[in-house]
Amino acid sequence: MSAKAAWPKAVLFDLDGTLVDSLPDIHAALNETLTSLGEPPFPLEAVGHMVGAGVQVLIARAYEALDKPLDPATRDKIAERYLAIYAARSTELTTLNAGASDAVRLLADRGIAVGVVTNKPGAETDAILAHFGLADRMAIVVGGDAGPRKKPEPDLLVFACRQLGIEPHEALFVGDSENDVDAAKAAGMPVVAMRGGYTAKGADALGADLVLDRLDAVLDHLDDLRPAGH
Repeated sequence: MSAKAAWPKAVLFDLDGTLVDSLPDIHAALNETLTSLGEPPFPLEAVGHMVGAGVQVLIARAYEALDKPLDPATRDKIAERYLAIYAARSTELTTLNAGASDAVRLLADRGIAVGVVTNKPGAETDAILAHFGLADRMAIVVGGDAGPRKKPEPDLLVFACRQLGIEPHEALFVGDSENDVDAAKAAGMPVVAMRGGYTAKGADALGADLVLDRLDAVLDHLDDLRPAGH
């Protein structure tokens, strides 16, 4: 009997709410954007339920919560304003989540490709990874502006795997939201959900293959997450 191939060949992480707690900076940038336009600010918890689907959706959800109509052209202009504000402060209050640095380092040391697949634009993603010293460990970084459809569609994950020269079932995805779990399942990729992320639905109710509290605990469960038949 031939030995099983090494698995996974890659571990891909979501960024916001998974590798990092970026909500305080997103919250501050959104409120600065809104107040500059004469709108009231939101509390931190409310913004936490708006993030995860990209900047345009963040702005749309904010104005929906304000009960104000917003056409696509205006939404996009406000999104541009938000991004300019956010880019200037994207790491002021953002922190690494528990076990993030060790998880990335230990996986890379094992020869497993490590990457980030996020709906956040690529430039802001790169800035955060560089700030925390994680950029050099990344085999691939795919932002929401890379071209393929954003999560919860599987396209960004499939794109990342193709860039790495592997099939989706050869990778593991780690996220924190319903969008992450749905995208991974649609791609045919095992998925871990992290507690404490940005989702109105608790991590245990997302339907992930495994739910964890710390990112470095992923390394203890890799054999358990291997897809059947692989």
